[in-house]
This record gives sequence, C-alpha cells and structure tokens, in this order.
Amino acid sequence: MFKTIDRYIIRKFIGSFILAITLIIAIAVIFDVSEHLSRFIDNHISFKEVILDYYINFVPYYANLFMFLFVFISVIFFTSKMAAKSEIIAILSSGVSFFRLLVPYMFGALLIAAFSWYLGNFIIPPGNKKRVDFEEKYFYHHNPYAVRQVHKQIAPNVFLYIQFYDIRADVAHTFSIEKIVNGRLKSKLLAKYARWDSTAHAWILFDYFIRDYYKTYDKLKYGSQIDTTINITPEYFRRFNLDITTLTLPQLNKFIKQEKLRGSENINSYLLEKYKRTAYPFSTFILTFLGVSISAKKKRGGTSLNTGLGLLLSFTYIFFMQVSDQFSLKGGMNPLLAVWIPNIVFTAITFITYYFFAPR
Repeated sequence: MFKTIDRYIIRKFIGSFILAITLIIAIAVIFDVSEHLSRFIDNHISFKEVILDYYINFVPYYANLFMFLFVFISVIFFTSKMAAKSEIIAILSSGVSFFRLLVPYMFGALLIAAFSWYLGNFIIPPGNKKRVDFEEKYFYHHNPYAVRQVHKQIAPNVFLYIQFYDIRADVAHTFSIEKIVNGRLKSKLLAKYARWDSTAHAWILFDYFIRDYYKTYDKLKYGSQIDTTINITPEYFRRFNLDITTLTLPQLNKFIKQEKLRGSENINSYLLEKYKRTAYPFSTFILTFLGVSISAKKKRGGTSLNTGLGLLLSFTYIFFMQVSDQFSLKGGMNPLLAVWIPNIVFTAITFITYYFFAPR
C-alpha cells in the first residue's frame, strides 16, 4: 500500500513530467509551424487537414521519441526542489531508506514506461502513416506510388534495372535484365515496359529484344510480347516507400521475418527499430534512478546546478544512442547490443553516482 508520502512523490513526478513534455512539445510545434507555414499556404492545405493529418500525429511521435529524457529532467527538477526545501532530508531522517524512497519514483517510471511502450508499438505507427504521407505529398513532393532507378541483383550474375515503377498499375518502365559473368556481358534483355500478371505470377514484357553475346557473334531476338519469370514480385517495390515507423509491433515482426528470408541488406536497421521500442521505455527506470541519485542531496547550486547536469547527461545519452546505431549499421555490431549499449553504460554511471552522491 502506498503511503501519503508515496502519493505525494508520484503526483509531483507525473505532474512535472506532463508539464515538461507539454512545454517542450509546444515549443517544437511553434518552430515547426514557423518552418512550414509557407508550404501550408502555397499548397492551399486546409486548417483541418494540417491538424488532423499532420500535427495530431506529429505530437505523439516526437513526444514518445524522447519521453525518457523528459522523465529524467522532470525527476531532477522536482527532486532538486524537494531537496532544497529539506523535504528529502526529512523523509530520510524519519527512518526511510534511500531505496524505499525510490519506490514511488519507480512506480511513476513504470506507468510512463508502459504507456510509452504501448504508444510506440501500437498507437503511434498508424498515425505515422498519415504523417509520413502528408510530408511526402506536401513537403517533399514525392510520388508515394512511384519508384525510380531500381538496380538489383536477382540471381547469381543476373542484374535487374528499372527506370520507373508505377506501384498502382504494377507496371515497370524501361525494364532491363543483364547477365554478367567474370565481368563480361553474356546476355541482355530490354523491354519498353513490363506488367505484372497476378494470375500467372509472371511478368509480361512488351516491345522487347534479347541479345546473347558469344565469342564470335551475337544472337538477337525481339517481339511485341513475351512472358518471363524472375525472382521479384510487386511486393518488393511497395517496400521501397515503406517507413518501418508506420508498422505496429506484430506487423514489424512479420516484416522482419520476411526480410530475413529474402536476405535483405537492411535487416539491421529494421532490428534497430524493433529493439528501440523496448530499450527506450526501459531506460526510464535507469534515468529515474540516476536522476534521484543526482538531485536528492541538497547542494549550494540548487535546482539550476542539477538541471544543468541533467541536460549534460541527456545529451550524452543521445550521443551514445547515435554512435551505437552507427556501429550496428556501418560496423556490423549486433543490433540488440547496439540498442542497449546506452542503457548498459548509464546503468554503470547510475551506480557510481549512487555510491558517491546519493544521500544515505
């Protein structure tokens, strides 16, 4: 059962967190509006569309992205104020241990972490789909139904090139397949366009020619239409424009499983996204413990000193996040380890901080 002091700390925790995240997101929205206002006006976008398709999805995404940092700063801020008023000293002097003091903090962290995990895996991804489509349409003017300049190896020594692919019609324009052995072109198939036949599960090539290269002569074949079977389907092109932040956890798991079977080169980036959705909410517990250890003891610098230290550690955490991601994407590090490195490092920092700075 929570006691009065526990409920008091939980109210302080949640209240400070809500205040901090509201202020930061409000500032982010103001800056975003100032940056994109001219685009909203030039594209004649209605106020309703801006709010319902963009900002209502913009706010949860960016709030959840750095929610753990808002928690950290909130803990330092309100705990420092309690320490400055000698409330922490009074609590510990009454016989409450430091770890017992952490109980309401950890309960508050549990509520926020669970909320963040559920948001990131089930609520935010569908909203991200609307936000990404809005950005592609009005900010970048990309056609979400077109893929350009496709180069892919579809079999040993066999390479596919497509200049333009229309996702809605499943039509590939300027369709080319080349067979290259030991650096020498053996054969080339070129078609004006190709259409996917969903019934036959094959590509129909139109206005094509095939040239086979031999040592002393070339063999040429051409015609108006021919069927061909290659190791690629329209589903491959639909994934070109896929933003994995728009997938819920079950959808992401299914997608990763399919990409592993295909031997995708981008599998590490997909796994990073999956593991982040758990590692970041879990960091709430680590950073809450660290925040209390830093700010529970009364200092001369008061709230400002602790807040400054909290911001420094926050930026350090973000730095570790970015560096560890690159180790996985560029250096081949296991994605699970890469995602959890910041938590591992800050767990060590937390216990060091507790040992040297936390009140007893």
